Amino acid sequence: MSLTTVEPPVSPEETPNTPQEPHRVSAGLLDPKQLVISLPDAAKKLNPRVMIKNPVMFVVEIGAVLTTLSAIKDPSIFAWMITAWLWLTVVFANLAEAVAEGRGKAQAETLRRTKTDTMARRLIGWKPGDIATPEEEVPGNALSLGDHVVVEAGQIIPGDGDVVEGVASVDESAITGESAPVIRESGGDRSAVTGGTKVLSDRIVVKITSKPGETFIDRMINLVEGAARQKTPNEIALNILLASLTIVFLLAVVTLQPFAIYAHAEQSIVILVSLVVALIPTTIGALLSAIGIAGMDRLVQRNVLAMSGRAVEAAGDVNTLLLDKTGTITFGNRQASEFLPVAGVSTKELAEAAQLSSLADETPEGRSIVVLAKEKYELRERAEGELGHAEFVPFTAQTRMSGVDLTEDGVTRQVRKGAASAVTAWVAENGGQAGDEVQEIVDRISQAGGTPLVVASAANGDSRVLGVIHLKDVVKPGIRERFDELRRMGIKTVMITGDNPLTARAIAEEAGVDDFLAEATPEDKMALIKREQAGGKLVAMTGDGTNDAPALAQADVGVAMNTGTSAAKEAGNMVDLDSNPTKLIEIVEIGKQLLITRGALTTFSIANDVAKYFAIIPAMFASAYPGLNKLNIMALHSPTSAISSAIIFNALIIVALIPLALRGVRYRPASASSLLTRNIWIYGLGGLVLPFIGIKVIDMVIQFVPGLH
Repeated sequence: MSLTTVEPPVSPEETPNTPQEPHRVSAGLLDPKQLVISLPDAAKKLNPRVMIKNPVMFVVEIGAVLTTLSAIKDPSIFAWMITAWLWLTVVFANLAEAVAEGRGKAQAETLRRTKTDTMARRLIGWKPGDIATPEEEVPGNALSLGDHVVVEAGQIIPGDGDVVEGVASVDESAITGESAPVIRESGGDRSAVTGGTKVLSDRIVVKITSKPGETFIDRMINLVEGAARQKTPNEIALNILLASLTIVFLLAVVTLQPFAIYAHAEQSIVILVSLVVALIPTTIGALLSAIGIAGMDRLVQRNVLAMSGRAVEAAGDVNTLLLDKTGTITFGNRQASEFLPVAGVSTKELAEAAQLSSLADETPEGRSIVVLAKEKYELRERAEGELGHAEFVPFTAQTRMSGVDLTEDGVTRQVRKGAASAVTAWVAENGGQAGDEVQEIVDRISQAGGTPLVVASAANGDSRVLGVIHLKDVVKPGIRERFDELRRMGIKTVMITGDNPLTARAIAEEAGVDDFLAEATPEDKMALIKREQAGGKLVAMTGDGTNDAPALAQADVGVAMNTGTSAAKEAGNMVDLDSNPTKLIEIVEIGKQLLITRGALTTFSIANDVAKYFAIIPAMFASAYPGLNKLNIMALHSPTSAISSAIIFNALIIVALIPLALRGVRYRPASASSLLTRNIWIYGLGGLVLPFIGIKVIDMVIQFVPGLH
């Protein structure tokens, strides 16, 4: 095991092809129709038992009740206007949450339509390899944990489970949205199947791993509907802060009335309630829940299921990313890139021998050798009949070689291709020597991050090495720029690979990661995660196998692949339905966007209240203390129009910010200090200036309302 730090890239100019916008976190704009559709749900949330969960808006609702009673007792245009806009403030706050939930409900309804009441073929006393096991037909919801069912082509898998026998092509489009079928088989990391998906070919035996009503689809429906969404620690802390501020301002207003009476400036209940609503942070109080729901919704849009809001929030605070090399940083299939002959051998001769030894090699690496020989040296692939008497030697883990034995005119020529140590040993056994030149080429390829395959031939008791094939693990385009962005965000990237340290270092330097863990074992991954967490850092990682489960459980953000085992999916706190390991970077961006959106709107909300103080305080006490007229810097028309303008703006700004709360503040990779500076300048200064303009404009309009003054 080796953990090594890699120097950051020298300059961005080395990789000019920056990735385009599609990988950025974004979402569609709010559909205005959704506002209308969600109005009934917003009205239902006026129930005090529901509203009390949001202390800020509960106080606004109580205030609306009080002003309603006051307006009935002492009716006036001013009293009824304030009352109407206070009720609208509460409805608009509920509307923000209802719209966020409505988008989830639409997705949940789509998922619900995929659920069907299926009949299951339960096997009685099944044992591995027993094809004559008796079976019984039972409803899918009657299956229990540990039951074994058989599913054949055209049938629906009745519940979540693991394939314990057979291999089949499965249609998972109902879950992932992808029309291409996937292969599910026993004994590997692609054994998990999901209830409600359809077997397209062959026959599999599935061991049920979920209880009725607790299937993967059931959990998805509950989560996207918000039924299982619990408030995150940061959200709870912010709620406590908002509730505390609300109590402080309530006490301030309550104790203000005796002073007002003493100063012969007694205030009506309508004005006092207006002051409370203006003082408390209603904007963020109204939008806080919608921001959290929308964060999970953005993950669902990307086919990622978060088991809790806590996981989404933790993704935004991640300091260290553990990324598998294969499939994440590289394409995973090593490709032949060049033929390097030894002295005395032509490149074409080496290419021909490499092609011959790869004709029976159906691995991606073997096929790439054949393709390279065809493209560069015009050596077409030949059928077995064209080779005379040919006996192919398949690759095995024991020999670590593949090849072919060609017999022509009574002379047998053997060609072998494989690992350097295996082929050089084979050459020695057949009376030859590899030579120092071969070792130099092998070392050079290894140090460059490639995989060397040695090609040799033997005939008439004479054997020799012809050269080396350079297999290259291709780094995905744009991945280096993504790591540059993460570095600017203060996130350290660690590449996890089973390669030797030399190969791992070369790939790490090409990809631009900060560290790499070579020759990694499950224990090594666990140790690395614990070491990072001991330093106060949050760690995210992906995995799909049973051997990844302990590390996924230990990580603060564990993203399991949907194609992986049930153990991996149970251990992680997120599941990627597309099984794309690179999506971990997007998940971190979505988490950061959630935190940035919450912080930005909290800053805006607090700054937003300043203008209301300048509107309401002079209106309340200028008659008793004329000097307070100097605070009327907006030159508002009258006390009643000033108070009305502040309350109307307070309600309208909630509706105006609903699209931003749902879409999220645009995320740009940057350091924490630059994000804070941007937040203060845009949302702090904007929240300070915009209300002055808005309140003044509203005042200019409503001053013409008859009977308001």
